[in-house]
Amino acid sequence: MKKIFLMLLAFMPIAMMAQNAKFGHIDTQSIMQSMPEFIKARGELEAEQKQYENELQEMQKELQTKVEKYEKEKATMNATMQQTTEQSLQDMYQKIQQTYQDNQQKIQKASQEKMMPITTKIQNAIKAVGKAGGYVYIMDISAGIPYISETLSKDVSADVKAELNKMK
Repeated sequence: MKKIFLMLLAFMPIAMMAQNAKFGHIDTQSIMQSMPEFIKARGELEAEQKQYENELQEMQKELQTKVEKYEKEKATMNATMQQTTEQSLQDMYQKIQQTYQDNQQKIQKASQEKMMPITTKIQNAIKAVGKAGGYVYIMDISAGIPYISETLSKDVSADVKAELNKMK
C-alpha cells in the first residue's frame, strides 16, 4: 500500500503538469502558400521548369524530324551510312534522356535552395510563438495528424502569421 501511495505521489506532478500543458496546432502548408516569398519562388520554379520543357520539346522535334528524314532516305543509303545515321539518332535520343534527368536534378536543387529559407523562417516563427506562449507542442496538421482536439489544442496559425510579419 505504501508503494502505491509513493507511486501516486511521484506521478501526481506529471499529471498536474499535463493538465496545465498548452498544446497548439498549425497547418504550415496553408501558411507557406500565403507567403509572398513562397509565391515568388513557386513562380520562378515554374518558369524555370517551363524553359526546360521547351528545350526538351525542341530537342524531341529535331529528333523526330531526323528520324522521319532517315526513314525516307533509308532505302537509298548503304549499310555503313544507315549504321552511322542510326547511331547518330540513338546518340540524340540518349542526349534527350540525359538532358531530362539533368533538368529534373536542377529543378530539385533550385526548389530546395528557394524553399529552405522559407521553411526555416516558418520554423523560427513557430518556435518563437511556442516559447512566447508557453506551448509544450505545436503540431503540424499538414503532416497528416488525423485528429486534434479543438478544446485541448489551440490553432496558432494567426500567431505564427503575425510572427512572420514581424520578421520581414
